[in-house]
Amino acid sequence: MVGFDATGVFNVARLDKISVGGFRSIQLLDSFPLTNINLLIGANGSGKSNFLELFRLIRAYAKLPIPALSDVDLKKYVLDFGTASDFIYKGLPKSTSITIELHFGKHGYRFSLKPTQAGLLRIDDEYLQEAHDDTWQTLHSPDGYTPGLLGELFVSCSTASLVYESIKNWQMYHFHDTGRLAAMKLHQDANDTAYLRSDGSNIASFLLSLRDNPASASAYREILNAVRLVAPFIDDFILEPTPAEKVRLMWRQKGTDVPMQPQALSDGTLRFICLAVALLQPKVSDTIIIDEPELGLHPFAISILSELIEGRAHDTQVIMATQSPELVSCFGAEDIIICDRHQGSSSFTRLDRKNISLWLEEYSLGELWQKGILNGEPTHE
Repeated sequence: MVGFDATGVFNVARLDKISVGGFRSIQLLDSFPLTNINLLIGANGSGKSNFLELFRLIRAYAKLPIPALSDVDLKKYVLDFGTASDFIYKGLPKSTSITIELHFGKHGYRFSLKPTQAGLLRIDDEYLQEAHDDTWQTLHSPDGYTPGLLGELFVSCSTASLVYESIKNWQMYHFHDTGRLAAMKLHQDANDTAYLRSDGSNIASFLLSLRDNPASASAYREILNAVRLVAPFIDDFILEPTPAEKVRLMWRQKGTDVPMQPQALSDGTLRFICLAVALLQPKVSDTIIIDEPELGLHPFAISILSELIEGRAHDTQVIMATQSPELVSCFGAEDIIICDRHQGSSSFTRLDRKNISLWLEEYSLGELWQKGILNGEPTHE
């Protein structure tokens, strides 16, 4: 049912089908199904990143924050990358528009974008589909850059509200930056606790809020236990706000009471801490999107990571891209999406276990990928 439930929370729906045309290397993707676990694998340049970028585009289009851009709209999103031709399949004049169609259960939403002479993308058309209705309602953008969808949000219990709230509910994470001056290593605002930021830049303050809130203290303990599996030398985090209400990801090593700084953690350990928080936090999202979560992790840590992902997938849709055969081997064939590229066009195929059942009697999925049995390998164009 569309609308607010008894607790005052607006009902959202998972994205269970997506169609795309003309976006970067994706010439055509027709009614592609998304399930609880969606693990994209393929060669460099096959289209994995472009698939994940779709979610950034859609959020920016809806004026919702994305990694690296908190105040964003369609214009700012395009300008941050370059020009419209950077988003169009094979660039201009090969293609002239981008089309995206989303299905949230029985509700649908689609729009198309066309390039302008100024190098921007402009909304060309926009439609909304009500549940149990084969017809599409036409929406109208007030300026060509603001979705008409946003003007429908004030209609009580509307499909537009469900679509918007569902997109707003997506959580995107990218914990790649662990350099010396990475925000996750610096002092953070102790009150920045509404949600875990996409780059982990409020990881200390978010952990502090979990620890000190009785309702989420158990989640904090789960996170700490998971981290100890990967980094047994960690006793606990030291999360003490300063008088200026700043907090840093300090920690204590087993056998000593000397506070340790985040710089003393390896990049892989720091990323795993962020991943554990993202995957073990109290449920706040129906969809989590992570790019290359295995980066810098030991094979044992990857095994633990897969268990966290499977646990989260019981109540949350997980969409990831990976280059790790070890991580692939931890999942079922039905969880894997093969990304291939032919003549500059990306294709996406969900793996069918029946087609490789004999191979699986002797090899893991990761080994089959490495042997080229699953495709997803570099190809000459």
